[in-house]
Amino acid sequence: MGLTGERTLPGIAEENYWFRRHEAAYLAMAPFCRGARVADAGCGEGYGAALLHRHGAGRVVGLEMAPDVAGHAGARYPSVASVRGDLAHLPLAAASLDVVVSAQVIEHLADQPGFIAECARVLRPAGTLLLTTPNRLTFSPGLATPVNPFHTRELSADELTALIEPRFAVSRLLGVNHGSRLRRWERRRGPLVDAQLAGPPQSWHPELAGLVRSVSAEDFTISEHGIDSSLDLFAVGIRRAP
Repeated sequence: MGLTGERTLPGIAEENYWFRRHEAAYLAMAPFCRGARVADAGCGEGYGAALLHRHGAGRVVGLEMAPDVAGHAGARYPSVASVRGDLAHLPLAAASLDVVVSAQVIEHLADQPGFIAECARVLRPAGTLLLTTPNRLTFSPGLATPVNPFHTRELSADELTALIEPRFAVSRLLGVNHGSRLRRWERRRGPLVDAQLAGPPQSWHPELAGLVRSVSAEDFTISEHGIDSSLDLFAVGIRRAP
């Protein structure tokens, strides 16, 4: 798969920071998925769905609209049942799942309330929605349009809660933040995300390039502290009774 900016891919040195930030969220989702019937809605390359299966999820279905992407995910990760599907009309039976995962996807969708309604439809009573999305307050602060051209609408914590709550009780709202090693670097060099976006990878200072290559999932924290200033939002929703 080619790197276009729409999806995060593993195994690319200059993309490693973003991949590991996504991986950290999937690792936090894994305990909710153990033994469960799971759909990864907008699974992209498929690494996250495969991670959930490795960490004990039952059957994992990866949903992607683009046929080449769905085909790649199924071929590379045989443990994932890769299905081509429109997230506005999930190709799954009502009440057929225990968990729906959606990692860094909802900001790409035109009909966000419709997607949340579809998640509720395919989940069993009291099923779990695990959703992450960039925090608009830190990702595109003060801008009328998102920085990423593939995003249709980014969300703040309050906006995400309001979007989910008609169908789900939000049991936890967390923030994804840099851990101590990345914060130490930022105290000396300034914001790490800004440094990466300031120019193409070939223009990066060797110290920045080395740091990006070395980032791991352990370099991020996910907690209830500093949600409004977090990098990404992480919501846990429990399906409400119809």
